[in-house]
Amino acid sequence: MQGLAAPDTDLWLSLAVALGAGLLIGIERERRKGDGATRDFAGVRTFAMAALMGTVTQSLAQAWLVVVAGLLLVALSAGRYFRERSSDPGITTELALFVTFLLGVHAVSQPRFTAGAAVVVAALLYARGALHRFSTELLSPQELRDALVLAGAALVVLPLVPVTPVSWLGGIDPRRLWALAVLFMAIQAFGYVGLRVLGPQRGLALGGLVGGFVSSTATIAALGARVHQSPSLLRAGVASAWCSCIATAVQLALVAAAIDGASLALLAPHLLATGGTALALSAIGLRSDKSLSGIELPSHAFHLPGSLAFAALLAGSTLGVSWIAARYGQDSALAGVALAGFADAHAAAASALSLIAAGTLSAPTAVLAVLLALTANSISKMLLAFASGGRRYGSLCSAGLALILLAAWLPLAWPN
Repeated sequence: MQGLAAPDTDLWLSLAVALGAGLLIGIERERRKGDGATRDFAGVRTFAMAALMGTVTQSLAQAWLVVVAGLLLVALSAGRYFRERSSDPGITTELALFVTFLLGVHAVSQPRFTAGAAVVVAALLYARGALHRFSTELLSPQELRDALVLAGAALVVLPLVPVTPVSWLGGIDPRRLWALAVLFMAIQAFGYVGLRVLGPQRGLALGGLVGGFVSSTATIAALGARVHQSPSLLRAGVASAWCSCIATAVQLALVAAAIDGASLALLAPHLLATGGTALALSAIGLRSDKSLSGIELPSHAFHLPGSLAFAALLAGSTLGVSWIAARYGQDSALAGVALAGFADAHAAAASALSLIAAGTLSAPTAVLAVLLALTANSISKMLLAFASGGRRYGSLCSAGLALILLAAWLPLAWPN
């Protein structure tokens, strides 16, 4: 007696995944379809059947049958929509039903992907209220514009930028340069979101930290101007200025990781010492002062001209440092990096790290160049602190900056 054919376990798995996807999405729609004559046309059973129909037609290996089944589903949904159009013109349920059918089709070849996609679809449908409130009430037009600009810079422009290194950029490729500009925009946007979520009442400390991701030097100057207007905020302003130096260490770590992962390991002790000292000083300063003042949200999630200027400054300083190193040797390149550090520590440091990847500077020389850039940048911060906030603000702020700078240099005393 001939035995029965063994069941196709892969097909049964696909059917089970399709059924689970249909039930998951269908249960969410069932809860929204309402009751009575005005209820929506598709519920849990309809969605489960649509998913199974997709799997069964696909398993028959007849492409025309899948097309016919899909067209039938679209025709039924369209007929129902036009025949019983309600005051709600949305077609979410109709689209969800067709997506469920496609998930059933895909379950034959990719059951794991189908299961994950079904969860995503159900979550999107469930989050209708939260997404609507976020889109219409919480998200401002300016924030939407900033999000589109950032997405365009990262997803549209970045893939189109050439990868080939350019000699007049000091041996770095344009895509890496643009990626750093996008990275800085993303860091600023992340800080803005944190400020937006936590609220402006968190005070100057949060503003100093967020502002540090844009420009620690500019943040210290802005805090000094505020302290000059309101002397009672002296301690809070100084502590917040030190907070901005935490962002400097974080940004330098991200820049090092983006340019050359090996250089991050070399800089890690110096950056940890810098960020840790800044964090300790900020915590002590904020703990001893309770007069934090609320701050207003910045007008933009990130500063696009500033990010592009950073990329331009990076290109210029990289070219200058590369030319100095080639003409006068590596020791002379240190002077070029230090000079660039007066304007921006990140751009100067990125120039030195880029030259490691290009083979122009040795790793120890590049680390020394980064420390010189930090030193030059700290001096410029001190000068701006005195100029913007007066003698008391400048003195206290400079004392902390000097300790942070000392901590940055200290790991050189214990070489590996």
